[in-house]
Amino acid sequence: MTDLSMASSATQSVLDVDAIRQDFPILAQQINGNPLVYLDNGASAHKPLAVLNAMDRYYREQHSNVHRGAHTLGDRATMVFEGARETVRAFVNAGSTEEIIWTRGTTEAINLIANGLAERLSAGDEILVSRMEHHANIVPWQMLAERTGARVVPVEVTASGELDLESFAALLNERTRIFAITHVSNVLGTVNPVASMVAQAKAAGAITVIDGAQAVPHFKPDVQALDCDFYAFSSHKMFGPTGIGVLYGRKQLLEAMPPYQGGGEMIERVSFERTTWNTLPYKFEAGTPAIAEAVGLGAAIDYLNRLDRVALEAAETGLLARANALVETVPGMQIIGTAAHRVPVMSFKIDGLHPSDIGTLLDQQGIAIRTGHHCAMPLMDFYGVPGTARASFAFYNTLDEVEQLFTALQKIQRLFA
Repeated sequence: MTDLSMASSATQSVLDVDAIRQDFPILAQQINGNPLVYLDNGASAHKPLAVLNAMDRYYREQHSNVHRGAHTLGDRATMVFEGARETVRAFVNAGSTEEIIWTRGTTEAINLIANGLAERLSAGDEILVSRMEHHANIVPWQMLAERTGARVVPVEVTASGELDLESFAALLNERTRIFAITHVSNVLGTVNPVASMVAQAKAAGAITVIDGAQAVPHFKPDVQALDCDFYAFSSHKMFGPTGIGVLYGRKQLLEAMPPYQGGGEMIERVSFERTTWNTLPYKFEAGTPAIAEAVGLGAAIDYLNRLDRVALEAAETGLLARANALVETVPGMQIIGTAAHRVPVMSFKIDGLHPSDIGTLLDQQGIAIRTGHHCAMPLMDFYGVPGTARASFAFYNTLDEVEQLFTALQKIQRLFA
């Protein structure tokens, strides 16, 4: 065993990954006759028993619609639903639960922002986004630009997969109205220096939006320290249920924005002459919300809070370090993106092999990865590839699973050599 492997093993023994894995029942199964090695966490992470049990308890003991019921179950449901909102508020360090809006996920959150800011834009205005963005942080801004006559301007990336900060500073000007940036790249794993970029953008007068979908599974954001105007993320990537996400928005901006959808809950009073809107956060939450999913997200955050987050980050760093050390054992393997500061995401290609073939052959050995353009076509164009294979690790993965991945890749490479 190498010194690197020994160091990583020591880190993981402190974390007790074996005990943590017992919290995730899905990991105990076999796929195609092999133990499951799940390395597609960047797409969607698995759920601990704490989340499954909390949602089951809600449906068995607490279910009702929220806020309006004049009965005990309505009170119970409202309590756990709003309790989850407070849990999210504390997680991102927002100033008030009025600034925490439930959405269906990061994508809806960014669409909500784009819709709400339309009145602030006019022809010739500019929206800055980076070339490494997920389509969810590109397409809504393009749609907004088409409506308003503004234009979307890309911030370039370097060959190593970091943002070109000189290019970014040069692009900021008096026409920059919105700056939207990913906290962590879903393809490269790059952790962007969002705090300093937000400060520069705000100094230029821009509204700042951070896509935190890939960040929150790995570390806690602090929206007050970041000083951003908006921060969005999804539950299912951070070990919670699908179908729910969060938008943090600065209160003054949310109050000034029009509602995103109309219906029940988001109103104060309705008449055929005039309708008035509810207070925050309900102004943006039309209809019956995803109550059980909110409870599940709150339980996921509570679960993470019970763990040693420093140890989790150290363990994930060890997984990525071991993977990086093994790249040279697979002839023709090339890593896409080698930024100095990364979460445990590894996008790669192997000479002579299509990414989808790599994914299929790995699945036959029980290993789950993601292949394709990862909803980041502009970034694929920059690197001149149609897509990549991507292994994304979580704290419940083990060094043995990293070794299994590379043993399988070596086998695949030999088949086509």
